[in-house]
Amino acid sequence: MPERDSLEVDVLFVGGGPASLAGAIRLAGLAKAAGRALSIMVIEKGGEIGNHGFSGAVVDPKSLLELFPGEDITGGLDAPVSGDEMWFLTGSGKIKAPFTPPILNNHGKYVASLNRLTKWLGAKAEAAGADVFPAFPGQELLWDGDRVIGVRVGDKGIAADGSHKANYEPGPDLMAKVVVLGEGPRGTLAKTAVARLGLDRDREPQVYAVGIKELWQMPAGRLAAGHVIHTLGAPLTFDTFGGGWIYGMTGDIIDIGLVTGLDYADPTTDPHNLFQQMKLLPAIRPLLEGGKMIKYGAKAIPEGGLHAMPRFYADGLCLIGDTAGFLNGLRLKGIHLAIKSGMLAAEAIFEALAQDRSDAAALAPYEQKFRDSWAFTELHAARNFHAGFASGLFGGMLNAALGTLTGGRGFGLHDKLSGEDGYARMRKRDAFAPQMAGRRVTPDNVLTFDKVTDVFNSGTMHDENQPAHLHVADTTICAERCTVEFGNPCQYFCPAAVYEPLFVQNGDRVDGRLQINFANCVHCKTCDIMDPYQIITWVPPQGGEGPVYTGM
Repeated sequence: MPERDSLEVDVLFVGGGPASLAGAIRLAGLAKAAGRALSIMVIEKGGEIGNHGFSGAVVDPKSLLELFPGEDITGGLDAPVSGDEMWFLTGSGKIKAPFTPPILNNHGKYVASLNRLTKWLGAKAEAAGADVFPAFPGQELLWDGDRVIGVRVGDKGIAADGSHKANYEPGPDLMAKVVVLGEGPRGTLAKTAVARLGLDRDREPQVYAVGIKELWQMPAGRLAAGHVIHTLGAPLTFDTFGGGWIYGMTGDIIDIGLVTGLDYADPTTDPHNLFQQMKLLPAIRPLLEGGKMIKYGAKAIPEGGLHAMPRFYADGLCLIGDTAGFLNGLRLKGIHLAIKSGMLAAEAIFEALAQDRSDAAALAPYEQKFRDSWAFTELHAARNFHAGFASGLFGGMLNAALGTLTGGRGFGLHDKLSGEDGYARMRKRDAFAPQMAGRRVTPDNVLTFDKVTDVFNSGTMHDENQPAHLHVADTTICAERCTVEFGNPCQYFCPAAVYEPLFVQNGDRVDGRLQINFANCVHCKTCDIMDPYQIITWVPPQGGEGPVYTGM
C-alpha cells in the first residue's frame, strides 16, 4: 500500500476562493516587504481554481483596491455598473421602485463572474509566491489535542465498496503552523472545528439562503452590460425570505437568479422550482425569450450577519470569508468582505509568526483588526437585517428601513434581534398545509428546465464508482419519521435531484430506501443545512470533481 506523504508549510489556506487567495497574496506581500521567507500554500477541491466559484455578482472594488494599491483591478471583473433598478414582482407584472435605496446604489461597482475573478486572483497568488494546488480537497483536520496542526487531503481511487482501485493514491498530510479555512459556506472542516472548539458559543445561529442562477446567451442589445436589476415579491410568498437578480454581462449574456431563504416553514418549498416560476412571470419572460440558457449553478449563502459569526481564530486556526460569515445580506454583497477577511487574517498571522507563535492568543488580533476596519462598520450596520424577516417580507423591509435610520438597530430599537436555526422553522405536515407542492412548473426545455437538465448545464462530473460524499447518519429516520412528519423535504430543497426517496407506506410500516444520486451534486451544501433532523453531512468528493462554473 502506498505510504501517505507529509509536507510542512508555514501557512495553509483551505479553499481556493477570493478570501483564501487574497489572504495568500497579502501574506506573501508582507513577508517580501520584511525580507522573510514564508511557505504559503492554497489548496482547492475543484479541478481548477475558479471551477467552484459561484456568486451573483456585483462587486464592491474597495478591498481589491486595498490589496492591489495603484494597480488595475479590472482584469478580474466584467463591466462597471451602468444602471440600477428595483422591481417588486407580481403575478401580473411589476412595480418599479421610483428610486434605488441608497444601500443598493451600485454606482462605482462592477458586475462580475466569480469564476473569472477567482482565476485572476489565483494567478496573482502564484505570482506572489504562493503554491496553489487545485484538486486537493481538505478531507479532515489534523489535531494535537485541541490545536489544529494540519489537514489531510482526500484519497483518490477508492471504489464505492471502500476497496482501493488500481489508481489509488492516498492524500498527503499537509502540516502547517496556521491553517486558514476559506471553504465557503458550511465548510466541512470548519463545521468540525466550530463544534469541537465551541467557536459558536454565545453566538446567534448561522442561517442561510440558497442562490440558484442561470446564464443566458441573448440576442444583441437585450440588456446593457452593467445594468443591474434586483427583485422582491413573486414567486416567493410573503413569509419566505429572498429575492431575485438580473444582471447584464458583456457578450450579451444575462445573469439571472433567485435567492430563497433556508428558514422557510413549508416543507415542500423547492428553490429550483421557484426559480422556474420566476422566469415565467410576465415581467421576466420577455427578457429571456429568444435567448438560450448556457449555464446553471447553485450555492448556499450565509445570511446570519454579525451576531451569527463564530469566533474566527483558535490554536493554529483562522476562519475567513463565507466560512466565517463575512457577508452583508442588506447590501447583497460578500466578495469584498471575503477579500478583506483574508487580508486581515494574513496580517494577524504574519505578526504571530514573527513572534514564532500560532496559538489562539497570538492570532486573536485578527478579531481586533476586524473590529477596527470598515468591514466591521459595514456588518454592524446590517447586523439585524435577516433576523427582521422572521415576521415576513413587509416586517423585514420595515426593519431594514428602520435599521438604516438607527445604525442597524432592530424592531423596538434592540441592538440585537435573536433568531433560530433555519431548519428548525420547518413545520411538520400535520401542523401545516403545504402551499408549494401544487405549484409545480412543467419544464418546456426552452425557458424552464428540470433539475437534471440544469445539472448537465453546470458541468458537474463525479466518478460514480466511489463512496457517496453525502453521508446520511441514519436512513431509518428518513423512512420511519421524515416520510410521515415532513414528506421527505430533501426531494424539494436539493436543487440538483440528488435525493430520491423511494418509500412506500405499507400499513404501519414504511418500506423502501433513500436513493442518493450523488453524481448530480453541485456542492451547494443545502442538504447539510436544511435537513430537519440534521443527519446529512456533506464532505468533499474525490479531488477535482463537481461543477465547472465557467463564467459564473
